[in-house]
Amino acid sequence: MKRSDLIQKLYLKDSLELSLEDATAAVNHIIGRMTDALGRGERIEIRGFGAFSLNHRETRMGHNPMTGESVRVPERYVARFKPGKLLRERVNAKFLEGSS
Repeated sequence: MKRSDLIQKLYLKDSLELSLEDATAAVNHIIGRMTDALGRGERIEIRGFGAFSLNHRETRMGHNPMTGESVRVPERYVARFKPGKLLRERVNAKFLEGSS
């Protein structure tokens, strides 16, 4: 699902009665606040859905797959998502129900 799909689903949900502009603003606001929180090094936890956090990756040596040349990959922080129990259960139920 893309951001535009999420906005469209909010807009089309009758019980919310949001205009397209309001749905767009809501999605952009939530994503913006989450981005800001991660930028401050905070952890974001949405019960039943999952948690976003930052992981530190040390400097390492990698290689260019085209040339085989060794390259230094600098240290960095990467966003990580860990799904919550409810999300894991729903995904497994959805995809495992037809595989038996």
